[in-house]
Amino acid sequence: MSYQVLARKYRPKSFDTLVGQEHVVRALTHALENKRLHHAYLFTGTRGVGKTTLSRILAKSFNCQGADGNGGITAQPCGACEACVAIDAGRFVDYIEMDAASNRGVDEMAQLLEQAVYAPSNARFKVYMIDEVHMLTNHAFNSMLKTLEEPPEHVKFILATTDPQKIPVTVLSRCLQFNLKQMPPGHIVGHLENILGQEEISFETPALRLLAQGAHGSMRDALSLTDQAIAYAAGKVTLEAVQGMLGALDQSFLVRVLDALAQKDGAGLLAVADEMAVRSLSYNGALQDLGSLLHRLALAQSVPAAVPDDLPEREDILRLAGLFDAEEVQLFYQIAVHGRNELGLAPDEYAGFSMTLLRMLAFRPGMGGAEGQAAPAPVAVAASATAAAAPAKLAAAPQAASASVPVARPAAAGMSPALAALAAARNGGKLPAGATAAAPRPAAPAVPVSQQQSKAPPPWDDEVPHPAFESGAAAAAAQKKTEAPVALVPAAAAALPPSVPPPRAALCAPVPQLNWDGNWPVLAAGLPVRGVTQQLAQQSELLQCEADGNAAQFHLRVPLETLCAAGSIDKLVAALSEHFGKTVRVTTEIGAVEQTASAAAQAERAERQRQAEETMQGDPFVQTLMREFGATIVPGSIRPI
Repeated sequence: MSYQVLARKYRPKSFDTLVGQEHVVRALTHALENKRLHHAYLFTGTRGVGKTTLSRILAKSFNCQGADGNGGITAQPCGACEACVAIDAGRFVDYIEMDAASNRGVDEMAQLLEQAVYAPSNARFKVYMIDEVHMLTNHAFNSMLKTLEEPPEHVKFILATTDPQKIPVTVLSRCLQFNLKQMPPGHIVGHLENILGQEEISFETPALRLLAQGAHGSMRDALSLTDQAIAYAAGKVTLEAVQGMLGALDQSFLVRVLDALAQKDGAGLLAVADEMAVRSLSYNGALQDLGSLLHRLALAQSVPAAVPDDLPEREDILRLAGLFDAEEVQLFYQIAVHGRNELGLAPDEYAGFSMTLLRMLAFRPGMGGAEGQAAPAPVAVAASATAAAAPAKLAAAPQAASASVPVARPAAAGMSPALAALAAARNGGKLPAGATAAAPRPAAPAVPVSQQQSKAPPPWDDEVPHPAFESGAAAAAAQKKTEAPVALVPAAAAALPPSVPPPRAALCAPVPQLNWDGNWPVLAAGLPVRGVTQQLAQQSELLQCEADGNAAQFHLRVPLETLCAAGSIDKLVAALSEHFGKTVRVTTEIGAVEQTASAAAQAERAERQRQAEETMQGDPFVQTLMREFGATIVPGSIRPI
């Protein structure tokens, strides 16, 4: 006897053995038991969910004669009478299955309707099953409307389709419509375990779970994949064999990706991508599986009980869920989904996959973005007298530079080292008669620095001042010998630079109970919050603060109502309570604000920009270039370093 595929061999033959469509079975069972039979049924759903199987079971229920030949309409066909056996074998003369994809015209429909008027030859009802009914032409649909609405007493119509949107509403209104759901992976795994047990084939449950995922909700696809896996693995269904057959990704790769993200290890991310390239694994499938893994992480963070106990990577999921914030998991999920959609637009799949991982890394807190912007930036302050002794190599650097930098034209006595170098290069390595180089200052004047720009490396060695700035320092030293040198020092103790004092209106009265001076912008800028909560803190203005005992009350004015979401206020309250060690309550009102941490930061940036422009415009070397060479400063090119 020839081999029969699993999908046909184990096709359900009764409502009891139908898997995953309980809502349809319940409705049809009640209708059959109460003899409330409709003349037309429409089954919709994706491929392989049981539309044809359900129509055959329903046809048997209509025509079952019972094992003794005295049965009637029933919700439990016997499977032994002539009608049940013939329908299962596909040779029952009064059960007509028609494929609308190949019989879609009005002529075929007219022929079917002409035969419908004749009584069944050996059955209680003549049942017409039209599969893929959406493929019929408009004329064919119109020709069947009257018969579909008022068919003969002995005729039942069963329509099946994967695309109900293409069926005219005039047809839909004449049918009882049942939408068959996609099979849940758990139902598929259970059904496969039952079938493989009957077939006496050994299997691994993780392999069946992988087959269920590959079936995408179709039981027929799952059984076909199982047939393929049995052949591929020589009679055993193992996880390794199924992964090789489907080209599925080992979940350990994705766990390593998330571990590298948790450690902010860019090299580790690229190592995973390279190893996947060596094994010729699908990057598209990897991003799909990464999205699924991130979904499980979100479930583990919100509803831990929703993570199945028998999931192989359950321990890794629970561990990784504790390494990321919920906001980070949501962000990574969105990046993975968009990265998969953009994979076809990338130069190649490797570049698209690796850029998606690096994008996740770039948006991690601490790798740039909001946290980096909120951190206080270093500012220029007056140095102590001990800073006057500069290293010897700083003093000698301009002379070394003057011996190697190309020269444009001779200069007069007292010229800057850079101009002296320019003149010496044109004069054969010697200065013109009467020309001397001005002595450099021990240290260059500091220019205000912004946090965003400070991350980029400077275009010269940090330890050797640039000739242009050093020449300006030398000229300034010659003009102002009494001026004390300045140096860059961190401003961790001051949230705002000395040039931008905190606005007076922003300072409430000191609150002794909180040991706080009342400066809300400084406090808001230093709170360890992110996202919308950070914007709420930095864009709000403190109107009133009261404290008594172990509690404090803050009343804030907020410019936008969207910042006052319940979650952001709760996180701000938690941050304030942790900062002060007291119970804090926060109330808000909507209105225009002025004295905020955001406004202070903006004023700070504007002041730094102004100082940088003044420093550059007043630099003697720049003025000499403008005067002697006609140089100009490109508008907008000056940025604080």
